[in-house]
Amino acid sequence: MKRDIQHEWFANAEYGMMAHWGLYSLLAGEYRGRRVETYAEWIQSYMAIPNAEYEQLARAFNPVYFNADEWIRLAKDAGMKYFVFTAKHHDGFAMFHSDADPFNVVDATPFGRDVVAELGEACYKYGIPFGLYYSQELDWHHPHGGGYDNFSPCGGVSWDNSWDYPDADKKDFSICFEEKIKPQVTELLTRYGDLCLIWFDVPHTITPAQSLELNHLVKQYQPHCLINSRIGNGAYDYVSLNDNEYPTKRPEKQEDLDPNGLSGFKVSPFDLYETPGTLNSSWGFKYYDQNWITPETIAQRRRKLNSMGVNYLLNVGPDGLGRIPSFSQEALLGACKYF
Repeated sequence: MKRDIQHEWFANAEYGMMAHWGLYSLLAGEYRGRRVETYAEWIQSYMAIPNAEYEQLARAFNPVYFNADEWIRLAKDAGMKYFVFTAKHHDGFAMFHSDADPFNVVDATPFGRDVVAELGEACYKYGIPFGLYYSQELDWHHPHGGGYDNFSPCGGVSWDNSWDYPDADKKDFSICFEEKIKPQVTELLTRYGDLCLIWFDVPHTITPAQSLELNHLVKQYQPHCLINSRIGNGAYDYVSLNDNEYPTKRPEKQEDLDPNGLSGFKVSPFDLYETPGTLNSSWGFKYYDQNWITPETIAQRRRKLNSMGVNYLLNVGPDGLGRIPSFSQEALLGACKYF
């Protein structure tokens, strides 16, 4: 396999912005007098909020201060070379207009605007490559969402929705995969212009055949769209390191093989790496988390990562009104003076 122009672009991108934004931003890390101890975007699982109640957040979601132009202009002013947005996180709520599931920002909220579309337009305007995060396995809104066979520690009660759907033996991820995951990934690939990458996340239940099917789906519609390693089972173009992982030496080149030999070729990441990092202790907005890193820390981490050939994807967590916190903005812009 040979690098194409998109791999070369990623190898030189160095610095990007990620944004975690969804219904969880309304709760801001707190529910019925309790605060989450981990990531705010995991609050539904952490508090075991029933879907029937969580859905009510959609009726209150009307972020009147959301301005895609301001978000992307900030990314450009801060020196970011690409932008990645959470099109659907683990709660199953789509921040785009989806025909596959009415639990989305256009059909289920008074806001009624396609956030992914507006951000894509702003990225095009400012010349920022546009990427989308999509939780391809965990989906707490779907009764057959994955994660039910993973018993390792997580940021909530469980990886899957065990509070609404407690009988794991009756779950079949292939149903969710066919009914929702594939149709929504297809929508993202065919309705929002050229994507620089799709950022998949937390593969556990997904099978090698399903990971490869997603890979082929992406390459069918957008051959130059890169795929990160969290698609699972080696079907990727580049490696996403662990959350807030800052290695002390350059990672060793990966040469993963398709585990079941389904593809007939190596699915190599071309020695491309990225560290996803946070500005405080959460990805989603958590109003009481004031553990902000300094501009100096941002610059130091970026310089160290880039020296090893690792891109730095730095996250912001907008609030329920659509505002990127001033602390985030000041840190990102303040880091510019070191470059």
